[in-house]
Amino acid sequence: MNQQQDQLEALHEIRNIMDRSSRFISLSGLSGVFAGLSALVGAAVVKWYFSQQNINYYSDQARNFSQEDVLFLLAVALGVLVLAFGTAAYFTARNARKKNQRTWDNQSKRLLANLAIPLATGGVFCAILLYHGILYLVAPAMLVFYGLALLNGSKYTLGDIRYLGIIEIVIGLVACVFVGYGLMLWTLGFGVLHIVYGALVYFKYER
Repeated sequence: MNQQQDQLEALHEIRNIMDRSSRFISLSGLSGVFAGLSALVGAAVVKWYFSQQNINYYSDQARNFSQEDVLFLLAVALGVLVLAFGTAAYFTARNARKKNQRTWDNQSKRLLANLAIPLATGGVFCAILLYHGILYLVAPAMLVFYGLALLNGSKYTLGDIRYLGIIEIVIGLVACVFVGYGLMLWTLGFGVLHIVYGALVYFKYER
């Protein structure tokens, strides 16, 4: 019985070693939580701006937004992106130090490369939408391409990210149909879901 248990423990250890050698497993759940909080703050700022400009996102999809409106939205999006990536880098580096792992290695490089391709494509696509004045599809497109990026990178990190990616894609497609709820669904996808996902990952792997 002891011999069988030792063999199972040995197999488990081998599997852990293989996971560490092929996956970047130092992603911190706290980075997801703070990314979600950043998105919620960004959504609140956009909602405040819309109220000041008497813009009803639900019914004003056909509205021609001014250059000032677009620049403000881009500034908020950039701010959320910087906060999200900044906190992700900080908490991931801290988690890696706890596990005596390197933050920048072949696994993290492969992860970033697989995330970058769909994200860069999505960024260009959103820029094209803005160029043509199709602002109401930008939020759905961000959700879809972000979900594709998570799905593409999930094989190089925690498998839980795969499910987050699938849900983001579904929410993005729903937002493509119900465009009036685009801002609300963006807040759900980038804000609430990130917080829930981050908390689950934190208590599952880091506690």
